[in-house]
Amino acid sequence: MSAHELTVRFGHVLALDAVSLQTPPGQITAVVGGDGAGKTTLLEALVDLVPIEAGSVDSPARSTIGFMPAGAGSWSELSVDENVAFVGGSYGLATDVLTTRADDLLTRAGLSDVRDRLAGQLSGGMRKKLGFCLAMLHEPQLLILDEPSTGLDPVSRVELWRLISEAAARGTAVVLTTTYLDEAERAGSVLVLERGRALLSGSPQDVVSSYPGVIVQTDSPTRPQFAWRHGTGYREWWPDDPPKGSTTTALTLEDVSIVASLRQEVGS
Repeated sequence: MSAHELTVRFGHVLALDAVSLQTPPGQITAVVGGDGAGKTTLLEALVDLVPIEAGSVDSPARSTIGFMPAGAGSWSELSVDENVAFVGGSYGLATDVLTTRADDLLTRAGLSDVRDRLAGQLSGGMRKKLGFCLAMLHEPQLLILDEPSTGLDPVSRVELWRLISEAAARGTAVVLTTTYLDEAERAGSVLVLERGRALLSGSPQDVVSSYPGVIVQTDSPTRPQFAWRHGTGYREWWPDDPPKGSTTTALTLEDVSIVASLRQEVGS
């Protein structure tokens, strides 16, 4: 699946500005950005939930796409099994196929023992994993996840990411949004958005290795427009050679994302 120079506008607000995205089979693509960056709008544009002003989307049939929204992705008043039956029925899955798929997914998600529990009574991590299982019931070619790990404790995040990685390993194209840069580093490719514009794209390694400049650790930045708090001191970006005697450190995906955003703000 791919999206080419998507532009989406809500009234006078430009939500996406010529954004492109590739989601190869068997790979996790992470879309990163803060609130209002355009992450959810991009996902909704991929599944035709918002009108596109310009650009194009090449995606598989809707019946072969799994979508997990930013919410829980399940119905709180239904039990786990009732959620499964409802979603499986909406995809027209035969009873034996649905039973096999549900048993496999719920077992791998650690939900086998809570199948009669209402979704609204599950812990946050369990409910997110249920939402993932429901999105995967029909074995989609493309799996779209909107901030699946937001608000989860570290253990639940690890468990959910194991399920996501397994889906990609089986050949599913996965695209997800996240505000966590450590998660983006696990993806095969990353797209960093800022106010609807693409700042960075490519594999996490390529994005970092190809970015110009160096990072200096300092207590007193001399380029405040390109400095930010880090622990008790600051990190500061220099486009070329920093002052002699400076303590430099290797660039990270977090560094280049921050610098790219700061450069956009100052027009550099």
